[in-house]
This record gives sequence, structure tokens and C-alpha cells, in this order.
Amino acid sequence: MANKRGPTSLAHKLLRAFLQQSSSSTSTGSGSISQTNTNAQYCSTNSKLQNSPPISMETFQSQSQKTMVVDVEGWLLKSPSAFPYFMVVALEAGGGGLLRGFLLLLLYPFICLLWNEMGMRIMVMVTFCGLRKQSVARVGRAILPKHLSENVSLQGFDMLKRGHSHGHGRVVCVSSMPRVMVEAFLREYLGLEDVLGTELEEFMGFYTGFLHGERERCKVLELKKAFKDGAVGFSSSSFAQSKLPFSYCKELLLVEKEEKRWNTLPRKRYLKPLIFHDGRLAFRPTPLNTLTMFLWLPFGFILALVRLTISLSLPYKLSTPVLAMTNMKWRLLVQTTGNESGGNPSNVSEDNNSKTNHQRGQLFVCNHRTLIDPIYISVAINRPVQAVCYSLSRVSEILSPISTVRLTRDREEDAMIMGKLLDRGESVVVCPEGTTCREPYLLRFSPLFTELSDEVVPVAVNVKTSMFYATTAGGWKCFDSLYYLMNASMCYEVQFLDKIDTSDVRARKYSNTDMANQVQRKIGKALGFQCTMLTRKDKYMMLAENDGIVGRS
Repeated sequence: MANKRGPTSLAHKLLRAFLQQSSSSTSTGSGSISQTNTNAQYCSTNSKLQNSPPISMETFQSQSQKTMVVDVEGWLLKSPSAFPYFMVVALEAGGGGLLRGFLLLLLYPFICLLWNEMGMRIMVMVTFCGLRKQSVARVGRAILPKHLSENVSLQGFDMLKRGHSHGHGRVVCVSSMPRVMVEAFLREYLGLEDVLGTELEEFMGFYTGFLHGERERCKVLELKKAFKDGAVGFSSSSFAQSKLPFSYCKELLLVEKEEKRWNTLPRKRYLKPLIFHDGRLAFRPTPLNTLTMFLWLPFGFILALVRLTISLSLPYKLSTPVLAMTNMKWRLLVQTTGNESGGNPSNVSEDNNSKTNHQRGQLFVCNHRTLIDPIYISVAINRPVQAVCYSLSRVSEILSPISTVRLTRDREEDAMIMGKLLDRGESVVVCPEGTTCREPYLLRFSPLFTELSDEVVPVAVNVKTSMFYATTAGGWKCFDSLYYLMNASMCYEVQFLDKIDTSDVRARKYSNTDMANQVQRKIGKALGFQCTMLTRKDKYMMLAENDGIVGRS
């Protein structure tokens, strides 16, 4: 058994093959990875690893029938701590989230003293007891992939991908966290089918907080049969001893915790782009960050009320500098590259200034980051606008400082509603994506807006927040404004682009879909976002398994 606990020849060869190519690859993350530096980071108890000659790719591929057993916390993730992911479940899965999360934070010092199976059992009990199975599954599918993907190590991922691409008989991921927390991420975003994690007891659709040991043992025995041709384990020296599947590995490669200074996997290297995710936390909930959040909440709530009062009671010219003193800022960007100089809000205002001139209203088309997008367009042009929207909670509608108009999702009726507003000389803001998107992507633009006016003004908007997201797909939408205003700092960026002539669409000389795609590309280029053909239905079916109609007020 002693031979199984150290990195042996095959594991060395796999690592050397990886190093042989990574040393000549281009730099990613914080810099290029030289072979000498990476050898220092990959720890081995065998000093012959650095002196052994490199092997050819043919030799590497000849080992393709070996099963790879990968430790999620010990190898794949940069930080092995599972606390942030349990905190995400505690706060986001409902069932007294803040109280549950606060209790988990209070118990963290005690859990550190028992950082073994007993500590894990305590975290499972506090986090999962009384939660609906369906709610936890949604967190694992829609919220945790964001936090997990930001902690994947570049070196660990490259080794995993290399073994997978060269036809290894099987790749098994082993995690000490409950399987419901990691399975969706590993399957959907890393393409791994075999996931072995802690199983949970459940009763009538609720988790009890206890572990289901028998179900896990059956899975381990099933995998033991798959290891008959040999298995190579990849783990950390502090984790491998505590995970049963690694005792069946004939060869084991370990990395020391102190020397695991690996880079984060860049977004461009994701096997599947992370376009949609849910949840309110815009930060990684480590113990220190979580403590900061709980200390901030009382002050944040008071500050949100102050900001709201200022926004509703003062004109834009006065409220903007006052709100900036509370770290609630916005910036007007001017595009200076190429032939486009960017739209000037004062010029936009002069083109269509008042209803008394009997001019038709101006149509502003913007991407959708939060429900506050139209407000900042109104601030930038210093006049009221009409914001048309599909789904808006009653609370948000009451608190809005600008007029909102609900659409019906009936194409002819919606066109008539917006046409009447424009005919009255109103400035209308429309978000043709139909829903918000947090990541640097643009969803498909609905082409209806191209048929409403002879010209449109594209507006590129972006927002940065420090603590909370102001959008949700599966939560309570009526709190969107509150979460935005509770951020310690936030900054909106607004950029007016050159007008686009859409008269050919109204004259039936140009496709409305092609025109909508043109506007989408123009806004995407200004923001540096990638355009997609995904729709609001795709988002809500993935994150909330519904069509996105607001049912809560």
C-alpha cells in the first residue's frame, strides 16, 4: 500500500507530458508558465521527477486506458476551502438565508478546529437542514457555477483536459462537498460525467442535513470495479488521505498545499461560456468577505433609504453630485476611435426637445444590465423618458423616478403602445434584449423597435457593483432596487452612439432582423461584449425553469 501513496512513474510521465507542452505555450493569466517554475509548483516526494527525461506525446497517448481520478478541492480548484460554496447555498437557497448564513459564519472557527469529516458534517447540517431539494438544485445549476468557475486553476484544468482529450478510459471527479453542489458545474461546464460527492438524506422533498453514507459507498464500490485496469489519482497531500477512492489508485500524483500557487483559469479558456447565472452575491463569500457583508448590512439599508430619498426628491442636476458623495456614481463616455465620435446628449436633446414643437419622439435603444438603465439615460439627457418593459414588479414601478409603461408581449399591441408614445413627442427607452444579462454578452435583439421610428439612438450601458447584483431570475424581483442601492459603491457607464437610420425597414426595403442585428453589433463593439442569439426564454428556462413573467410583487 505504501507504493500507492506516492507519485509513481506513470503519474510522472503524465505530468512531464503536460509540462513539455505548457512550457512552450503562450502566456495566460498572470504570465507564461515556465517548465522550471511549474516543476517547483507541482510538488513531488520523488526528487527524480525533475531529473527524468521528458517523454514523447506518443508515450503519453499509450497510457490512454488508465482512469483519471481527480480531486476537485485538492487539484482542480485553486483554493481548497469549501466554506464559500456552503455560504452561497445558505444565503441563496431560501429558508431563512441570512440567519442560516450568519449561523454558519459564527460556527466557522469551531469548524476550522474540526476540519475533517466532523467539520464537514457540521457545515452540511447548518446549510442544508430544512431546505427544499428543488431550491438547492437550482442553486447548484444557476448560482454555484459562477463561483466555482472563478476558482478553477489553470494548471489543474490543463492536466485534466489533456488526459480527457487523449482518450483516457474514464475521468472521475471526487469531491468532499455534496454532489448536488458540484455536479451541474462539472457536467455542464467541464464536460465530466462521473462525479462522486457526498450524498444527502432527504424526506418528503426536504433535506434533513444528514449524510447518506450507504449510497456513497455503493458508488465507490462501483468505481472500484472500473479501476481494474489501473487508475491515476491527482490530488493534494492534505486531501488524498481522507478520500476513499484514492486508496484504489495504483499511482497517485500529489501537490503540496504550500506550493500550490497556480493561476486562475481565464474566462476565454472556459469549455462553455458562462453567460447566465443567478444569485445576489457579487463577491466570493470567504469568511472575511462574509463578515464584512453582515457588518455592512445595517448601514447599507440606511444608506439605501437615503439614496432613494435623494433620487426621488431632487432634480438630476442636484441629485447627481449628492449621490456621488455616497459612492453612487455614473459616467458619460464619449467614443473617440474610428469614424464614430459618439452621440452627444445635448445634441440628442436638441434634436427632439419638446412636445410643443410637434416633433415625433426620440427612440433610444440600449442593452439591458439592470432595471435602472432607463433612469441613467434620463439623467444623461436631462429630461424625462418613458421606459417600456415587459416584466416589472409593482414595488419597482412605484419607486421608479421615471414613467414606466408595461408591454403585453403581443407584437401588434406593443407596437401600437410605443407608437403612440412617440407620436406624442415622448422620449422612449426600449431594451430589445427583453431581459438583463450580467456577463459581457448581448442577447438577441427583438426587431420590433426597428419598425417604430425612422431613426434610433443606440445607447451602450454598463454597471459595476461591489457587493450585490441588482437582478434576479429566480428570486424576489421587488428587491432589485434595494440590493442595488445597498452596494457600498457602484458606477454606471452610459455611452450614446451615432444615430442609425431605420427608415428603410419601415419602407420594407431592409430586413428588420438584419437591422436589429446591426444595432446589436454596434452596441456590442462599443462595450467589448460578445453578441449571441440567445433569448430571454433561454435565460429563464436555464436559471428558473419558467418564462420570466413576474409573479411576485
